[in-house]
Amino acid sequence: MMGIVYLILCFTTGWIISIYAFPNLIQMTRFSFQKKKISFSPYLLLLPVWYMIGTLTLTWVTYLLAMTFAGSDEPLRIANLISILLAGISFILVYYNKVIKGRDHSKTVAGEMRFQAFEDHGSLRGPLVTDNQRVRKIEIFLIIAVSLLAFLLMWTTFFVRGDRLYIGLTVFSDFSPHIGMIRSFSYGNNFPTSYSHFAGEDIKYHFLFHFLAGNLEYLGLRIDYAFNLPSILSLLSAFLLLYLLTLKITASIGAGLLSCLFFAFRSSKTLFTFLANQPAGKGNFKALIENTEFIKSTPNEDWGLWNLNVYCNQRHLAFGLAMMFFIILLFLARLFEMFEGDTRVKKSGNFGYLKGLFFTKDGWTIQDYRLPIMAGILLGGLSFFHGSAVVGCLLVLFAVAIFSKHRLEFAILAGITVGMSLLQTNFFMNESAVSFQYFFGFLAENKTIFGVASYLERLLGILPFVLLAEFCLLKGAGRPLLIAFTFPLIFAFTVSMTVDVTVNHKYIMMSCALLGIFAADLIIRLLNRGDIIVRSLSVLLIILLTSTGIYDFITVLRKNVPDNAIVLNLEDPLTQWIHRNSDSKDIFLTSNYAINQVVLGGAMLYNGWQYFAWSAGYDTAYRDQMVKQMYEANTVKELYHLVKENNIRFIIIDRDNRISESYDLNEETIHKAYECVYQQGEGEWKLSIYDTQLPRFNTMY
Repeated sequence: MMGIVYLILCFTTGWIISIYAFPNLIQMTRFSFQKKKISFSPYLLLLPVWYMIGTLTLTWVTYLLAMTFAGSDEPLRIANLISILLAGISFILVYYNKVIKGRDHSKTVAGEMRFQAFEDHGSLRGPLVTDNQRVRKIEIFLIIAVSLLAFLLMWTTFFVRGDRLYIGLTVFSDFSPHIGMIRSFSYGNNFPTSYSHFAGEDIKYHFLFHFLAGNLEYLGLRIDYAFNLPSILSLLSAFLLLYLLTLKITASIGAGLLSCLFFAFRSSKTLFTFLANQPAGKGNFKALIENTEFIKSTPNEDWGLWNLNVYCNQRHLAFGLAMMFFIILLFLARLFEMFEGDTRVKKSGNFGYLKGLFFTKDGWTIQDYRLPIMAGILLGGLSFFHGSAVVGCLLVLFAVAIFSKHRLEFAILAGITVGMSLLQTNFFMNESAVSFQYFFGFLAENKTIFGVASYLERLLGILPFVLLAEFCLLKGAGRPLLIAFTFPLIFAFTVSMTVDVTVNHKYIMMSCALLGIFAADLIIRLLNRGDIIVRSLSVLLIILLTSTGIYDFITVLRKNVPDNAIVLNLEDPLTQWIHRNSDSKDIFLTSNYAINQVVLGGAMLYNGWQYFAWSAGYDTAYRDQMVKQMYEANTVKELYHLVKENNIRFIIIDRDNRISESYDLNEETIHKAYECVYQQGEGEWKLSIYDTQLPRFNTMY
């Protein structure tokens, strides 16, 4: 129950901050950036914004309070008590001042609109404030469709049935550190925070979404609800804000719906390549039915790297994208303002055009200090929710700023964001895991211009050609905006920030989500022409742009049936023993576990599955050597010093150790050195846990 209360308080906290930080937010829902009237229900903007701002704020407050009381037995208990009281009291005070007292006075637009839903007692007309019946039906359809999509994605890949936790086949690998981090907070006391698969050092991974889920579980939500509910709300928020962003750019409801369709189902020629490569005599339909894997025509595409599975795997990505879309929404008006006088400026020739861009007062002055300051705080606070979304947003805004008015506002936003990101990096990390290095080609097999072009053609299908056609038709701010939306993609193909360039795929997905707006706009232009041939072409384009993504979605559902899932026992004795007898400061020496009952118990692994820690910037090679030395130790004295040096509390010996090809287990030395405090199974499958705080003193020297 308290977990639900916490989520509700996220919304109310976001409402309070929005009143003061973004008082004219509702005005965004009335006109496009070109000053054309649009129909959009204000609450479809307000509710996602309240959720994001409130969740970001309340999560940070709770985390910092827990850090403050890290020395207590249950820091989360104190942190939640204080943060919930603060959020609740703040809501009561602001509601009284803004609503109750305001009823006797002339209400502002913001105050009146924001609480119409409360006054309408939750009626449908309250949250969907629009007089246009057609628009209302479209918005209801959009909400239902996206909610159903999000529900299917999240609850088919992670759910509890009875006392069994089912983790989908397409996500179980990445869910190993995710669940480890969640349980390190809900079961442990992970303050200061350490990475669950590389315990004892700093945290280099953006973990706050996992802290949110862990805190919700601590507050009483079952683990699947604690992880799935914020994930669904985040994905729904991202879709609604992308829809509004499209409306603001194109003033077209049809384009808004299509941009959401393209966001969900990617453009690629992979499906058509797969069908073309089928042997003669085998029907295409049969090939599609029999296939159970993600199809590929580019490296790592069979990981599900480009489709909706990413949002199942990386639950925090949707939250980052939603915040990115919101910040872009706030600042795009500056770009369109510059082009309002486009015709007048062009009459002065190229020099006049450049002068209008860079050498006028309006090009640099600050119109509203509050906007960049508050937006910068939000974007900076996102760094340890999803750092890639911060980088992607800054890349887009950098390009937008070149052609915008009031560029100093962009500079203030960037300065605050970068400053806060560096502050957090210094706070959480001993040294940054991020370094900007030139790396051309991303995952293209041939890292040349033509090799990259071939890779993009295979990966994105006809999307680049659709965008090229749209670019030729665009006027005013459209062209620089389309170029700005490509900046994350360009970044992905030229810069590597980590040891694993594969993680750059998120930047390409960001660009594709934004560029889908222009693809949707072109198709609506064609559909509005009325010519049956042109309309047929438009329908064909939609099919070509979504077919691979739709088939990928079907594959996600087919792969994540319960029979394929990794199933863990929530009541398993080993999991329960770890929960009761260890804390997040207790480091476990184990085999290189991915996901199992030990991880579910919240154990902090000295050296879990290496890819997770390696890709996050940790030195796994050194710990590989330490693991080898500890498990192979020939004498009790040698083992004692190695354990002390590496701060090991518990040593687990199981079948994985016994059959390891990386070292030759010396089980006898460990048994002589420490008391066995837990044991299950027999023979080769026997699992034993040794407590290094219980040495067998008579054999220590």
